[in-house]
Amino acid sequence: MTGLAVCVVVLALASAYGVLNRRRSGRVRVRGRDGGKRLGAAELGEDLGERATLVQFSSAFCAPCRATRRVLGEVSEVVPGVRHVEIDAESRLGLVRELEILKTPTVLVLDAEGRIVRRATGQPRKADVIAALGEAVGTT
Repeated sequence: MTGLAVCVVVLALASAYGVLNRRRSGRVRVRGRDGGKRLGAAELGEDLGERATLVQFSSAFCAPCRATRRVLGEVSEVVPGVRHVEIDAESRLGLVRELEILKTPTVLVLDAEGRIVRRATGQPRKADVIAALGEAVGTT
């Protein structure tokens, strides 16, 4: 009977963790440690967008990265002055460590000056990205 109780407790804890992790994944939010960090054309390998830049860190075998690429591409086509830049995390490990990228896809929202204003880990929703862009454009 004790083994059954332990199994039930472990399953309950694992389920709670799974639900919490699923809710947090993809949410675009402010992260305190990003304050003041800037990225420019040298770090990105491309020019910044006129109004904002969406920087996506991806890896080769990441299925959500493909969907994220599609979402960010659509947003950058619809919102004027926004550029989407995709960075292969495996080939840019120094930058990944510096920015504390722990998982792919990770999306950074940069304002026109390259300051990191928002961050999303996991596949973000289109509406959340557009809302974060509105805030990023409003900060400049």
